[in-house]
Amino acid sequence: MNFPSLPGQIPRGAQVALAMSGGVDSTVAAYLLKRAGATVWGVHLLLGDNAAPPPHLSGLTAHLGISLKILDLRPQFSRLVVDYFVAEYRRGRTPNPCIRCNALIKFGALWEEARGWGATHLATGHYLRLMPLSDGCPGLFRGVDRGKDQSYFLCRLPRERLPYLLFPLGGLTKTQTRQIFQELRLPALPTQQESQDICFVPRGCYVEFLRERTGQGGIPGDLVDREGRVLGRHKGLEHYTVGQRRGLGLPGREPYYVLKLLPESNRVVIGPKAQLYSQGLRARDPNWLMDPPTREMRVTAMIRYRHPGVDAVLHPKSFGELEVFFSQPQAAITPGQAVAFYEGDRLLGGAWIEEGLP
Repeated sequence: MNFPSLPGQIPRGAQVALAMSGGVDSTVAAYLLKRAGATVWGVHLLLGDNAAPPPHLSGLTAHLGISLKILDLRPQFSRLVVDYFVAEYRRGRTPNPCIRCNALIKFGALWEEARGWGATHLATGHYLRLMPLSDGCPGLFRGVDRGKDQSYFLCRLPRERLPYLLFPLGGLTKTQTRQIFQELRLPALPTQQESQDICFVPRGCYVEFLRERTGQGGIPGDLVDREGRVLGRHKGLEHYTVGQRRGLGLPGREPYYVLKLLPESNRVVIGPKAQLYSQGLRARDPNWLMDPPTREMRVTAMIRYRHPGVDAVLHPKSFGELEVFFSQPQAAITPGQAVAFYEGDRLLGGAWIEEGLP
């Protein structure tokens, strides 16, 4: 195939630090950057407690002709991401550690370290595009491959960091990325599986992880309906999230869903699917990749990863809060998750969801 170029993206003499896992995406990103004339450092981050560089990584970077740096960010990751993850669950919320990690670790602590090495740019293998706006400033846009678009996870990036970022895969589909990797005839990777959802939770069992981290298990409590009537018992708030259907163990004429978690009373509110829908949401601490809006504006709101997005009207409020009203009711508005805002394919920013609005 004809390998794509990166016209206009790579300034002459660019010194690029590339977050490199050792998988297909970051490997192809490294190749494309080097082919475009950049000096590339592959940077592998040590994040989890038992983290270690993949054994094949040094050989892979040598084959690509780039240098390799190992950066130990375990203390920062534990404090800024893992502690947040645990604290949010204890508050009865459902955290999004990937969004927080991107903002504070990959595009935060890593960038600060890379600048000290003389890096002019930071790159990752995310599928999204960085393109100039009408005023010449950079903006973030969905990746060409909508099935792999990862812009949602970067909705809290600092706006001032955009001029220093590069996303070599944003104009490719995942299929094209795999084809490039195969045609480069690089050494076979030990595994080409996609990254797991929560990288620091072994085997994906987050309840067990929380128990080990806090030294205590969940506290059982009441399952109640919206009027407060007790319908059954739950195993501990950390076992549940808004919209969940499985694991409630209650018979009924129609399935029950989790509507809300009440940590102050250790209760889980459940109800039929019709009660799961909200007309809007309230969110806090918005992060903007544009001038912050001062009046209502129309946006597309994405309330979770893989959500198709819904037309909405955003109302800025005081004290770092905002309200969003949907054109159609949406299910399972989940406190602790992020809502991302778009105008067409352009990512405008994001905020943390506090609650659904009736």
